Amino acid sequence: MRDISARELKGHNILAVERFQDNTRWMIEFSVQRPCSYGSPGDEMRLFLTEDGYQAALHSQKRREIKIKRYARVIEGHVLDFKPDKRRRHP
Repeated sequence: MRDISARELKGHNILAVERFQDNTRWMIEFSVQRPCSYGSPGDEMRLFLTEDGYQAALHSQKRREIKIKRYARVIEGHVLDFKPDKRRRHP
């Protein structure tokens, strides 16, 4: 299986305007496991999220609708601390 970074991701482009919005705090890359509002099973996605959006994504992961592969903090448009998900060591 190829790494998620080598695939074409749906959702937000790495330079999406959402990345530079004042309330954006997180970037996540994930795969969709079950049909949900994020997409269809097998979709590989990237999203830039507010804190509320990030919490909603964590809840979707708990419901096994998505699996977060990587996450990073976003501060003033800068993507920081890009990390693979090691059994959900999210703050």
